[in-house]
Amino acid sequence: MSRRFYIFYSVLLLFYGSSTLFSPVTGDLAGDRQALLDFLNNITHPRSLAWNASSPICATWPGVTCDRDGTRVTGLRLPGASLLGVIPPGTISRLSELQILSLRFNGLQGPFPIDFLQLKKLKAISLSNNKFSGPLPSDYATWKNLTVLDLFGNRFDGRIPSGFANLTGLVSLNLAENSLSGEIPDLDLPGLRRLNFSNNNLTGSIPKSLRRFGNSAFSGNNLIYENAPPPVVFPTEKEKENRGIYISEPAILGIAISGCFVIFFVISALIIICYVKRQRKKETETEKLKPAKELASKLVKEKNVEVMEEKIEIDRVMFFEGSNLAFNFDDLLGASAEFLGTGTFGMTYKAVLGDSKAIAVKRLKNVVVSRKDFKHQMEIVGNIRHENVAPLRAYVCSKDEKLMVYDYYPKKSLSVLLHGKDSDKGHVAHVPLKWETRLRFMIGLAKGLAHIHTEHKLAHGNVKPSNVFINSKGYGCISETGLAVLTNPFRRGDESARAFKRYRAPETIDDTRRSTPESDIYALGILILEILTGRSSMHDEEEEGIFIELVTWVNTVVAKQWTGEVFDLELVKTPNIEAKLLQILQLGLDCVSKTPAKRPKMVQVVKTLEENEGV
Repeated sequence: MSRRFYIFYSVLLLFYGSSTLFSPVTGDLAGDRQALLDFLNNITHPRSLAWNASSPICATWPGVTCDRDGTRVTGLRLPGASLLGVIPPGTISRLSELQILSLRFNGLQGPFPIDFLQLKKLKAISLSNNKFSGPLPSDYATWKNLTVLDLFGNRFDGRIPSGFANLTGLVSLNLAENSLSGEIPDLDLPGLRRLNFSNNNLTGSIPKSLRRFGNSAFSGNNLIYENAPPPVVFPTEKEKENRGIYISEPAILGIAISGCFVIFFVISALIIICYVKRQRKKETETEKLKPAKELASKLVKEKNVEVMEEKIEIDRVMFFEGSNLAFNFDDLLGASAEFLGTGTFGMTYKAVLGDSKAIAVKRLKNVVVSRKDFKHQMEIVGNIRHENVAPLRAYVCSKDEKLMVYDYYPKKSLSVLLHGKDSDKGHVAHVPLKWETRLRFMIGLAKGLAHIHTEHKLAHGNVKPSNVFINSKGYGCISETGLAVLTNPFRRGDESARAFKRYRAPETIDDTRRSTPESDIYALGILILEILTGRSSMHDEEEEGIFIELVTWVNTVVAKQWTGEVFDLELVKTPNIEAKLLQILQLGLDCVSKTPAKRPKMVQVVKTLEENEGV
């Protein structure tokens, strides 16, 4: 960018700020709505964001999240939204309660948006893979809550600001793939866990406070490293004598220079001859070859970007905003691990990191999509944020490993709590669930699926008790969203593959059919019947020694008008519950209708379940 451009941007910021940037913040949702609309209306965005001014901002605006009360905007995530040009000053900076800001993988340019420093409650900001340029701000005193700063893959130049030392809460700092120069300042940040300054123009030595991150965090610069390899030493004259022939240094120099001149002239003559021939040929074919050359150039550039991206991300842990985690691939491999079980898509472990933080790691098997498609699906799933959907915190996509990182839920899954044993481990730890707990499981699960269906237009594809947990509010929470499109569990002949089919709707039982929201509702219906009966999806008829599908068994009992025998004895003990049980039983049977069109919508399921809470 030219100096003239920065002067223009500064003047624009000054005049625009007189009415918006330095105006008092309204401090309400209406003000946040207007700030976002001002942002949208003053930036180029070929792809529609579907922000309707008349619709609820917290519930329907893609990329926007609010606090629990729905009174303020706290998150803005627009990765890969095709945003182009300069961020309008005095727009996003008016979101005074904003905590998460992600604008990565867009075409944004211009200098660093200086008014972002007004966002005093910001915890994480990612502007990676854009075209921002110019120097970085020097003072960051207002960002006292910041934990993640990601400016990877831009065109920032100048020195790394010493003001970063004021970001005392920083956990992750990524300035790689820019044009930063000068020496690295001494950043005494004890809480910093992830650092990447690679591929810049930095000089000097690595400060002592940052040497703990290793040389790889500083590669691609002109730095002096600790324990650098010794310089290459050429043979001495004495060693040359030992080889039998001694030639003086002036003679060697003369021979070398003469040889170089001869080679130079020969090569130059050949180049001139080839150039003349090619130039004549080009004159007649330039117009004909121009489109092909442009296409070839574009393909080469795209391939180079793809190769570079793959090189950077091999064995790299890719985090999503709000994860509050900081570790690398080696940390993950070196963490103490406990095997939790084998599921439809692979094995799950509980890993304890160095800071005693427990996470759940899913190791995928039978992945049938390309690396590019895998990463794309991870971006989709990683941006789902809902209290009843277990968030994907990070993933690894290397040549040999496909790993997914989730929160660890210590209260175990619905399968363990309801049936009294872990199907993979076989140990018994049964404490009968109360009605209130079972109902909250169903309500939370239904809400999570409704969000996935309506807000993200996705099907979960693997709804079963072992994927349902209790969240911090005591409601159901669905895990492993969106993995069904990545693997082919039908290839496996073990129990997990057979269990996968037990919850499949009749129209998707064939391995060529994809899951749909309607098939998720069918699986939810089976879970509702399991919760009401206390029996698993394959009920064991002890007196006959055979297994029968739960849906078939319930329909048979109801048809004989023995409905009272369907329910778990623990539920029957609850006073004044008969009407609730019958209503929800009918809901479960409606969900497992063989005809998809006859199944209720997920929003109706949520409504029916919530009507029975607290009554």
